[in-house]
Amino acid sequence: MLKGLGGLGDMAKMMKAAQEMQGKMAELQEELARTVVVGEAGAGLVKARCTAKGEVTGLDIDASILVASEKEVVEDLILAAIHDAQAKAAARGASEMQKMAESMGLPADMKLPF
Repeated sequence: MLKGLGGLGDMAKMMKAAQEMQGKMAELQEELARTVVVGEAGAGLVKARCTAKGEVTGLDIDASILVASEKEVVEDLILAAIHDAQAKAAARGASEMQKMAESMGLPADMKLPF
């Protein structure tokens, strides 16, 4: 198509590749927003759900720990479950980004998005 224009043909290829990458990144971001991970604390007494993008979407607290004298323990367990869920979300997101980079022929250690 652009063979007679020297380096412009390569530029067109690069622009097309960049657009494809942008589309794939948008798809991946949507997938991460739909993917749910669960973090736990207190041997499963408190569970936190969040998207793979790190947004907390819910909590499940076993009623047996809802004792007024244990308020601080419950608060700590809730925070620990949320942190666990967010750590799992970050790991999932990084893993999916790495898979996408490798599928596009980019170096495995390249950080996306740029």
